[in-house]
Amino acid sequence: MGIVAGLDSAPDFTRVVVCDTDTGAVLRQGYAPHPVQGVDTGRSSDADPQAWLLSLGEAASGGLLEGVQAIGVSAQAGALVPLDAQGGTVRPAMTGGDKRAQVAAADLVDALGGREAWAQAVGCVPGAAQPVTKLRWMARTEPENAARTAVLLQAHDWLVWQLLGRPVRRTTDRGGASGTGYWAAATGGYRPDLVELALGHQAMLPEVIGPAEAAGTTPEGLMISAGTADTMAAAFGLGIGLGDAVVSMGASGSVMAVHPEPLVDRGGSITSLADATGMHLPVVTTLNAVRALRGTAELLGLPDLESLSDLAMKSTPGAHGLVLLPYLEGERTPNLPHTAGTLAGLRRESMKPEHLARAAFEGMLCGLADALDVLRGRGVEVRRVFLLGSAAELPAVQAAAPALFGAQVVVPQPADYAATGAARQAAWALGVSQGALDPRTPPVWPGPVAQVLDPGEELAVGQAVRQQYVAVREQTHPGAFQQ
Repeated sequence: MGIVAGLDSAPDFTRVVVCDTDTGAVLRQGYAPHPVQGVDTGRSSDADPQAWLLSLGEAASGGLLEGVQAIGVSAQAGALVPLDAQGGTVRPAMTGGDKRAQVAAADLVDALGGREAWAQAVGCVPGAAQPVTKLRWMARTEPENAARTAVLLQAHDWLVWQLLGRPVRRTTDRGGASGTGYWAAATGGYRPDLVELALGHQAMLPEVIGPAEAAGTTPEGLMISAGTADTMAAAFGLGIGLGDAVVSMGASGSVMAVHPEPLVDRGGSITSLADATGMHLPVVTTLNAVRALRGTAELLGLPDLESLSDLAMKSTPGAHGLVLLPYLEGERTPNLPHTAGTLAGLRRESMKPEHLARAAFEGMLCGLADALDVLRGRGVEVRRVFLLGSAAELPAVQAAAPALFGAQVVVPQPADYAATGAARQAAWALGVSQGALDPRTPPVWPGPVAQVLDPGEELAVGQAVRQQYVAVREQTHPGAFQQ
C-alpha cells in the first residue's frame, strides 16, 4: 500500500518512525528533544504545547516524511490542553501527575459519593494524573482560567488538530478518552456532568472516532489517523492481543491486559481503559516496583541494580525463607495507602546480603503477580506476559519472573513501540480508506524481536515462593485483597 509514519510525543521529546505499510519494517526515523521553555510557571508538570510542535517539526525534518501517505499520533497520556472559545490555550498544558492535584482528586471522589461511585460511572477512580482531576485543581486554584476554558483536548488530540490546520471538528479516540475520568469505556460515552462537577461548567469535548477511522486529511492530502495515548499506542506497537498481559516496571508498576469487555471494579483496583483496536485494556497499578530494588541496593551499599542482580543470583529461590513485602510507599494493590514495607523470615542462616537481594526481586515480582491475579480473578486470560522497563533485562528478574507469574514471559528488545503503534494505526486507516483492510481488523505486522522465557520445571518452585509470600502478606495484612 505504501509508507506511513508514526510520531510519539513523549514528555521530553518527539520520535518519528516511517514504516512500510505491509511489513511494518522501519524505513527511517527521527528524533528531537522538546525545546527548553522560556516561561517558568513554577509547576514542573506545566508544558507549552508549542514546544511539542517545534520538536515535531525538527524530528520530521530533512525529508523524513517524503512519500508518506498517512500519519498516526501518539502522545503522553493525561496531558490536558484547555482551550478558550477562539482555540487559544488558556494556560500551559497540565501534564503528568502533580502532587498538588491529590487534594483535588480526594475532593472529587467525595463529591460523587466515593470510589465505588466513580468506578461505576467511568471505570476508574480519579488520581492526580487524570484530566478530570486537573480540571478540579484549575477550578479551585485558577478560577479565571477555569471560567475561560471552553474546549478540552489532550496532547494527542491537540497535535492531530494542529496537523489538520485547526479545523472546526475536533477528534479523539477511545483509548485516550478512557483515561480522562469523564468518558466511560463501558458505555462508550462521555459524562458531561462530571466535567461540570470538576470544572464548574460545561465544555466542548472532542468527537470520539473509531480505531480505523481517519481524523481528517491535510490540505496537502496527508491522511491523519485517530491518534491515541502512549499506553495504548505502545500496546498496539507490541502487537498484544487476547491472552497477553504487559507488566511495566518503573519506580512503580503496572499490569495491563487485552480483554473483550470492560471490567467495572467496585473497589477501584482496576482502571477500565479502552485500547486502540476496539477492545478493552484493564490496568492494575502498584506503587512499588523498581524503587524496592533501588532501596535494597542502597541498603546493601551496591552501586547499581546490575550489582544487586548479580548478588541475588548467588541465593536460591525463596531466599532461605526471607520475604520482603515491598510496600515502601504504602501500596495501591492491595489498597494499603498508609502501610510500610515488611521484612519477614529473619533467621541466622537467612541474614546474608545475597538472600536480601533475592528477597527484593521476589518481593517486587510477587507484588506484580498479585496485580496480575486481580485481573485473572475477573476472568482475564493470561498466557503470555510482556515484561517492559530496564529492569526486565536483569538476570535476577528473568530467572524468577516466568515461574512467579506462572506464564511464558516475553522480554522485547528496547524499541519505539508507541511510535510504531501510531504508524500501525495510520496504516490501518489508510488501508480502510483504500478498501484494502477491514475496519474491524488491523494490519498484521510482525511482533517485536524478543527473548522468550518459559517457566518449565521451575513452575512448582515459583508457586512455592508465591505461597511463602502470600502467607506473610496475609499474616501481616489479613484480608487485604477482600477490602
